[in-house]
Amino acid sequence: MTVAQAPALTSGDAGAGPRRHPLSGPATGRPARRGVGRFVGLTPFALYVILFLAIPTILAVTTGFFTEDGTLTIDNVAGLLAPNVLATFGNSFLVSAVTAVVGAVVGALVCYALLGTRAEGALRTTIDSISSVLAQFGGVMLAFAFIATIGTQGLVTRLLAEVFGIDLFASGPWLYQVPGLLVVYLYFQVPLMVITFMPALEGLKITWAEANATLGGTPFTYWTRIAIPVLAPSFIGSLLLLFANAFSSYATAAALVSQGSPIVPLQIRGALISETVLGRENMAGALALGMIVVMVIVMWGYSVLQSRTSRWQR
Repeated sequence: MTVAQAPALTSGDAGAGPRRHPLSGPATGRPARRGVGRFVGLTPFALYVILFLAIPTILAVTTGFFTEDGTLTIDNVAGLLAPNVLATFGNSFLVSAVTAVVGAVVGALVCYALLGTRAEGALRTTIDSISSVLAQFGGVMLAFAFIATIGTQGLVTRLLAEVFGIDLFASGPWLYQVPGLLVVYLYFQVPLMVITFMPALEGLKITWAEANATLGGTPFTYWTRIAIPVLAPSFIGSLLLLFANAFSSYATAAALVSQGSPIVPLQIRGALISETVLGRENMAGALALGMIVVMVIVMWGYSVLQSRTSRWQR
């Protein structure tokens, strides 16, 4: 066969060089730039961030430093040091910390129990699905569910009182106060821990356990010197996420607590709808500013820990 009779080489043959992506440039192999058109798909997300995150944050930060007539003042911010405001922040920290710690521990134990099941099995899939739903099940629906179940006239409350003679509210209406928030918040804190911490547990490599056993290590050695140090950043990061989730929750508490403002989100509502102290008309903005500062610190810590965790999951 002569050279003229040889079949032509296609782009996929060895002599034609590497195949290029249809959107690649002619020589560099990089995607061709299309100017502003590349960012059109981000427009809905950008509008969402601007309307529901950026603008409210700016308003919260700025209004706390002004009076109703636009005069610059620090009285609103100074009001954050008032005893009742500090007590409210203390209650919010208490609710957030307790539910975060309990939710993180219980959720981690559930994740550990799930490690013994198949990832594609019915049990793991069912629990993952239920956790994803319950982690987002909050607000008025959750508050109504608890009121109808263990409220003062709830089904379980009446059943315990009539059948077993147990009065759940012998010490007072605890469900509609801070102790009640602890119980209700755990309902969505534990599932949230399950869906955030499970990937970290699944990231533990079998080769690490095999290396530990080969070198004569015990299961205790594996967990104390390998697994726990590796999982610690992820666990603490999930703990901070649960804290932020509880600290910023409003709808559930608003539907459950009918009197008073025991936590900061409810106090912000009270400052917006009730009469304020003269000179502190924008106290709600100052309270929101305080919450933003706390949330920024917490989420910054979460971001740092997540970046550290990602190095072990590569």
